[in-house]
Amino acid sequence: MPAYYPMKKTVLLFLGLGLLGLLGLSLLVNCLLLAANSSRTRGEASAFHAVHHSGQPGGGQVAIIDLQGLISYGAPGSGRRNMVDECLAKLKQAGETAAVRAVILRVNSPGGEVTASDVIYRAVKKLDHQKPVVAYIQTVGASGAYYSALGARHLMANELSLTASIGVIMQTMNFQGLADKVGVQSLTFKSGKMKDLLNPFRPATDEEQAYVQALIDETYGKFVGIVAKERQLDEEQLRAGVADGRVVSGKTAVHEHLIDATGYLEDAIAKARELAGLPDHAEVVELQSPFSLAQLFRILGHAPIDKIELHLGPRGAELQAGQLYYLTEMNLAR
Repeated sequence: MPAYYPMKKTVLLFLGLGLLGLLGLSLLVNCLLLAANSSRTRGEASAFHAVHHSGQPGGGQVAIIDLQGLISYGAPGSGRRNMVDECLAKLKQAGETAAVRAVILRVNSPGGEVTASDVIYRAVKKLDHQKPVVAYIQTVGASGAYYSALGARHLMANELSLTASIGVIMQTMNFQGLADKVGVQSLTFKSGKMKDLLNPFRPATDEEQAYVQALIDETYGKFVGIVAKERQLDEEQLRAGVADGRVVSGKTAVHEHLIDATGYLEDAIAKARELAGLPDHAEVVELQSPFSLAQLFRILGHAPIDKIELHLGPRGAELQAGQLYYLTEMNLAR
């Protein structure tokens, strides 16, 4: 065999190692740049990019903000934010940006946590005092999502979308029968009779059930009261009618005076321009989160794991037993 073959292999080996080294260095540099950008972005007032959607730049803008997925402080947003804080930050940025003259809250959500829904409603209402907000229910805007949208000046929905579901739900499970079969016993030490309320290893007492129902009724009363106030409806008629937890289509929601009109996103944009006194060609932008290193790590770290899971609701919702939700029941039945 010629002598140059081993030398050729050595050269190729060094070239390969050098190439791998350059790729590794490039990856490191890019990760450092992403980290720096992510850190800088979180420290700036304008944390979200205004991405062009339609219309012509120049003059005032209409900003689209998404309310998407389960409304929960436990649901991830971008970077280190959860989805609630991210939505609030977008609303705040839209309010502080002089070029933004109107906002569209684009809703695709089945609802979620009671407190989180109320906080978003309050933020939307506050923004609407500064500049007009149009809530547009694109696919589903039920329960807590509908609650959140009530802070807007004008409510629209696709006529085939699902909305309303005015109600409160709390769920738990009882494993006593299963535990008896497999020989598992639960031992609970508590400071008071209500401390292990909704313990899944024993039936709830009549007193406990009455107490939980009172909590549900109190929270439901807040929801119905907000609907009645914002939609200028009679609360007693609401309770006796559509506010029984049912979902309705966008078309039915107009008939029930729960929203103002049906249409498509283009119609919501036209209404926002009209309310803000903007021309028909005014630019529309979407507030989007910049890419962050935390997002990259979350994506890379989302590896499949073989395990058995018991879900109290839709997969990924991670509903907690004993937590109150403004959430449409159809999403719990998946």
